[in-house]
Amino acid sequence: MINKKWFLSVVPAVMVMAAFMFTSTVCKKTDEVKIDTTKKVVKSPLFVKQGEVYFQDKGRNLIRQIDVEIADSDQKRHLGLMFRENMDTNQGMLFIFPKEEEQAFYMKNTIMPLDIIFITSQHQIVKIYKHTTPYSEKDLPSNKPILYVVEVNAGFSDRFGVKEGQYIDFRRF
Repeated sequence: MINKKWFLSVVPAVMVMAAFMFTSTVCKKTDEVKIDTTKKVVKSPLFVKQGEVYFQDKGRNLIRQIDVEIADSDQKRHLGLMFRENMDTNQGMLFIFPKEEEQAFYMKNTIMPLDIIFITSQHQIVKIYKHTTPYSEKDLPSNKPILYVVEVNAGFSDRFGVKEGQYIDFRRF
């Protein structure tokens, strides 16, 4: 038989302890969700117009003009268009390197497919990779010394007739 006094004194204490443990566990889990720093949320960077690129045919006649962000430092060139969720048809990025040499790009952390256009110091287009694969770490080499690269939305080259052997010009703001 259970002692009634003992039962009435122990049961409330056990219930309080159980309630405390339950509340602590729930609060702890709630706090973990609020302060969880292991899940990184990366916001898509906003486009900032820093110049314009002019695509030209072999006779240097204008084919298409776009607004560009300019990547002219190691940090900017490394980041490129990574983490961008979208870009307008008339937007892109112009990469400017310190010296003309062979380069290779990849699509790591790049969400949207791109056309990647390699350009010499004479502003001639020497290589175009069309419809690149998002997140791919496969190297896309220029195969020739280049000084500039323009990245635009996938399909841009076909849509506007931009081809190897043609030219670009640009201006910075």
